[in-house]
Amino acid sequence: MPRTTTLVFAGDSITDSGRDRDDLGSLGDGYVQLIAEAVADRGETVVNKGISGNRAVDLEARWDDILAAGPDVLTVYIGVNDMWRRFDADDPTSVEDFEATVTGLLQAARDAGVERILLIEPFFVPVRDDQVSWLDDLNPKRDAVRRLAERFDATLIELHDTVTAAAAEHGAAAIVPDGVHPTPQGSAIIADAWLAAHLGAAAETSGK
Repeated sequence: MPRTTTLVFAGDSITDSGRDRDDLGSLGDGYVQLIAEAVADRGETVVNKGISGNRAVDLEARWDDILAAGPDVLTVYIGVNDMWRRFDADDPTSVEDFEATVTGLLQAARDAGVERILLIEPFFVPVRDDQVSWLDDLNPKRDAVRRLAERFDATLIELHDTVTAAAAEHGAAAIVPDGVHPTPQGSAIIADAWLAAHLGAAAETSGK
């Protein structure tokens, strides 16, 4: 009998999405739950390790616990709080520190034998005029995620332009009311992007 593939998701509130942290089987009500439903017939175990408010350094502090979940496929979705804390708590994270921290996490994952890594690009849709300049902080971190995907041969899931376009078409309130936290429709956009990347890569691998 083949071993079950374990999909582990590490990130912040978008990943957490209200999960019960005392219940290892709790997936929240966001994109991770939608993914679990979509892969239910593939024999894959889904583990949600998102915690609201996390920045890269918070992932670093609990990385051993995340790797202990035994991911065959590890998804890392981090970065928006590394931007946000600059503006709501005067606690910025430089792009250099962000990239260095995530580099360490990904190297540890590779050293632990994680077979596949997916990196989700953080997004932000300004919903107030004063937030437009916040992208000056996020965009270099998006670039860092792109560099890290290439460096670690990880699958990059591009979200910023997709979510921005959906918010422009349907209104931010329908997709990401505060610019970050998705509605069910927003979560479906994230899940669909992840599934396209995961299933496409899996098919490519099986065809080699």
